[in-house]
Amino acid sequence: MKVIIIGASHGGHQSALELLDKHPDADVTIYEKGDFVSFLSCGMQLFLEDKVSGVDDVRNFKPEDIEKRGGKVKSQHEVLSFDADKKEVTIKNLVTGDVFNETYDKLILSSGVTPAALPVPGADKENIFFMRGRAWALEIKEKMQDPKVKNVAVIGSGYIGVEAAEVFAQAGKKVTIIDMIDDVLGNYLDKELTDILAPVFEANGVALALGESITGFSGGDVVTGVETKTGTIDADLVIVAAGVTPNTEWLKGLVDLEPRGQIKVDDYLRTSAKDVYAIGDAILPLNIASQQHAPVALASTARREARYVVRNIESDTPTEKFRGVLGTSALSVFGYKFAMTGLNDFSAARSGVPVTGSFFKDTLRPSFVKNDGNTDVYVKLNYDNETHKILGGQVMSTYDVTAQINALALAITTGLTLEDLAEADFFFQPGFDRQWSLLNLAAQAALGETKF
Repeated sequence: MKVIIIGASHGGHQSALELLDKHPDADVTIYEKGDFVSFLSCGMQLFLEDKVSGVDDVRNFKPEDIEKRGGKVKSQHEVLSFDADKKEVTIKNLVTGDVFNETYDKLILSSGVTPAALPVPGADKENIFFMRGRAWALEIKEKMQDPKVKNVAVIGSGYIGVEAAEVFAQAGKKVTIIDMIDDVLGNYLDKELTDILAPVFEANGVALALGESITGFSGGDVVTGVETKTGTIDADLVIVAAGVTPNTEWLKGLVDLEPRGQIKVDDYLRTSAKDVYAIGDAILPLNIASQQHAPVALASTARREARYVVRNIESDTPTEKFRGVLGTSALSVFGYKFAMTGLNDFSAARSGVPVTGSFFKDTLRPSFVKNDGNTDVYVKLNYDNETHKILGGQVMSTYDVTAQINALALAITTGLTLEDLAEADFFFQPGFDRQWSLLNLAAQAALGETKF
């Protein structure tokens, strides 16, 4: 079996590993357009904060990791097109300029996404950056240490924007987060939690310019400000973290695409072209909680998808449908650590799924524990009001309770209800938690039970 994989990031890497492990005689080649295989952009904050061993170590794998298993990795090779009838791809060597064709039995598309540029005047000015890729990481690190960069504007209040804001604030810069939405991290956390976090940003030197529309960038060759409908925000440097665009322009006419450009796949992650599969950020995976397809740009999602593709890849009649994902994720910001899974208020409304929410606050350990980090903890549960089936959840504290979200993810995946969670058998030890665990208590509160 000859398999060509397009894209060397999370999904492409996992696909190659699975294939070479389960089909040791397979001929597996990864073609990657970039010159570095394969930078882990979600680790950029750790690099910028000097918490990694080196920029070249912030990666999924080195080419030799695949090659020693019998696979091949071709960086700086751009796949221009493919012919599903001939089972042939057209590839350009970006170093030599040579264009050549290569045949395949199976083709896996893991083309990923690129940061979305803002279609406003001045977007091509110098000192406007994206938090993605090794080259950008090195340039941003240099700018962090540049005394001429005093004011930083971050466009986008999602994970990437918040990470950028924290890094530059800690570097002593004056930072402003700009977004169209009304709450920082509002696409990930519900208002009960974003209201707790908003003053934390302000207290750490990050101004919030929310509900704003950007009209352009001011300055000459180098940016000096971000223009909005209400005025201009000074900026010697701008980080754009306003979403992503799927790398699928080249696939038009080759496979069916979704209205926003993502690759359309069936329950088995097959595209409309025979023997061509797609995984990763450029598809819309099934959301287990909503039972609808929605964007999830996470490395963990791409890796799960790759496993299903390889399980079915030899069969003309696949047997194992992709189960779906929940978009489970976590982040730390200015001492607060939070995690979320499944549907929040934003994603539930976008999917048209009615949810009922319950917000719970308590201390991590019994009240008699006065020291040793007995801090406030917060839980938000979203559930179906009729069945009490759990559909989403969020946890947050200055203490690291993020691992609690894994239990909630399993609860949603297995169809548990509030009643199930209210009496689930979690451990107790007063040095760690309460006799009723945090999630027990949150579920009991959602059911309206008296707290004992």
